[in-house]
Amino acid sequence: MPYRRPLPAYLAKRYQGWKATTYAENKSWYKHLAEDGQHPRAMVISCCDSRVHVTSIFGADSGEFFIHRNVANLVPPYNPDGDYHGTSAAIEYAVNSLKVSHLIVMGHSTCGGVAGCYHMCSGNAPELEEKTSFVGRWMDILRPGYDRLPNGTDEERLTALEKESVLVSLENLMTFPFVKDAVEGERLSLHGLWNDIGEGTLEEFDLENGYHAI
Repeated sequence: MPYRRPLPAYLAKRYQGWKATTYAENKSWYKHLAEDGQHPRAMVISCCDSRVHVTSIFGADSGEFFIHRNVANLVPPYNPDGDYHGTSAAIEYAVNSLKVSHLIVMGHSTCGGVAGCYHMCSGNAPELEEKTSFVGRWMDILRPGYDRLPNGTDEERLTALEKESVLVSLENLMTFPFVKDAVEGERLSLHGLWNDIGEGTLEEFDLENGYHAI
């Protein structure tokens, strides 16, 4: 079959290096993970963007985080309609089966998905308005955030929309009955973060102070 090609050589070499060093030095830990299963304390919903590296930011080891990545770190509203819902399935598994204690949504600077939503909602990306656009229909989730944007330059509004992507996701998380029940029962806490990739800074959202540096 034409699409079946060997793994790129540089990836194969990197794997071999990892197996000979990191794995070899921590073999017992990996054996433990394999035999005992995963018991992460936190789920992280972050962007697919290749520059977002959650485990590096928090210095996490294998087994610490249950991570789900999608375009613009969005959570859709609860909608059990029988269709495919990858993000909702991951949330259900993390909360009901893994029983994580923390659910973190992390946005980031210069997010391409958020920029697409901004241009679409501004009327400057008609291709994303097409029903056939997977990106456009996914970014519809963020339209309520666009409607809340303050006045300002495009750059300021784009940054504000990146932060809104986190808030919209947190709001939508509370439409999931099992999430709401876990939060109200103090078995789960929700957290919103925004990472400036270039500056290496991390901001946390809280209801009293908005976003503030950690």
